[in-house]
Amino acid sequence: MNLNKNELRPLMGEGRKLFVETYGCQMNVGDTEIVVAVMQQEGYFYTDRIEEADVVLINTCSIRDNAEQRIWGRLSEMRRYRRQKPSLVVGVIGCMAERLKEKLVDGDYGVDVVAGPDTYRDLPRLIHAAEAGGKGVNVQLSLEETYAEIAPVRLDRNGVSAFVSIMRGCDNFCSYCVVPYTRGRERSRDAETIVAEARTLFENGYREVTLLGQNVNSYRTGDVDFPELMRRVASISPLLRVRFATSHPKDMSDKLLEVMASMPNICRSIHLPAQSGATSMLERMNRKYTREWYLGRVAAIRHYMPDCAITTDLIAGFTDETEEEHEATISLMKQVGYDFAYMFKYSERPGTFAQKHLPDNVPDEVKSRRLQEIITLQNELSLESNRRDVGREFEILVESVSKRSEEQLSGRTSQNKMVVFDRGDHKIGDYVRVRITDCSSATLFGEEIFQ
Repeated sequence: MNLNKNELRPLMGEGRKLFVETYGCQMNVGDTEIVVAVMQQEGYFYTDRIEEADVVLINTCSIRDNAEQRIWGRLSEMRRYRRQKPSLVVGVIGCMAERLKEKLVDGDYGVDVVAGPDTYRDLPRLIHAAEAGGKGVNVQLSLEETYAEIAPVRLDRNGVSAFVSIMRGCDNFCSYCVVPYTRGRERSRDAETIVAEARTLFENGYREVTLLGQNVNSYRTGDVDFPELMRRVASISPLLRVRFATSHPKDMSDKLLEVMASMPNICRSIHLPAQSGATSMLERMNRKYTREWYLGRVAAIRHYMPDCAITTDLIAGFTDETEEEHEATISLMKQVGYDFAYMFKYSERPGTFAQKHLPDNVPDEVKSRRLQEIITLQNELSLESNRRDVGREFEILVESVSKRSEEQLSGRTSQNKMVVFDRGDHKIGDYVRVRITDCSSATLFGEEIFQ
């Protein structure tokens, strides 16, 4: 909202302070930056100190049960802040807000505001309603909302990497997943607004953008599909690195791989969630591809970009999972040789197809054992991957001072691997050519190559 000098209505925030605590995925981080932009337009000031806040918003995730349990615990802790400041407004926003609005509003958690992912423009009004003694609730999903014209307020401290949301929602309806019900159907932002946002970031000193969507491969507005969008963003400058997340294997096209291979500043890293290595399990999950299709996409990635890192998501113990299906996941991991993986034990999510029709019938101790086997193998694969990099040279984008020492910097390779090396004369935002000298399963260690 833009107020001109003749606008008589006072800003709702009137200089009050806002604190936002973010849980979950990169999409939630991007949403928090949109929320702060909306609130600043209404006169609120952002603070990173919760004890200073007049309004506390908790941006939530519903993708797994343990994520929700953490948030319930955090809401209980809010009582302490309320005792210190009785006027404090506490709100829950995001996926959990949409899914559990009744429990949040009617329970004893002291929640004043509940706002779903498509209602952030309405937050100032909802907060005003809470301050007037009521409850501010809006969880209406939208078929149009993309927040395209809102310039997010970047909350990161390095000023080097930024997220750019290109679409919202999901149409895939994997049987275990709650996202289509909490974030609604797919809709894509206008391509020109995305390119303009990325260009502005570059002009302001950012050197890396990550394009975000629940399934970026599905992006399309008019005649602009995702490969074309990637080409346009990467064309802003060869000094701007471009990443993306997340890809659905069924939509990973050769066209995208061709664009990536032709532009060196598009990072050589693809997150390609497998979830399972068994076609029978993938069918129950409604993933819409087979093991063979998935391996074909991996082969295509290797063909176009032999140096491309591949990472994944894996679920242990989904409905009816047999030992043979679990072993198929283990064999897939070995065949692909993932550089990194997010690994989870299946937790049933209310409202999903699986919760209604596919019983959560794998014993917890079996899930835990299988998950541990997956984790153990992935640690070995990650270490093997990093050992292959020892002796190689990479261009590193410096992101921060190392946590180990003020005399060292850290940054990532194009393959999204973290590298630690001596500071020298460099600063955050520089590109540095580094030779890898050692590694752990999680980190590469290197030395600068002097030209």
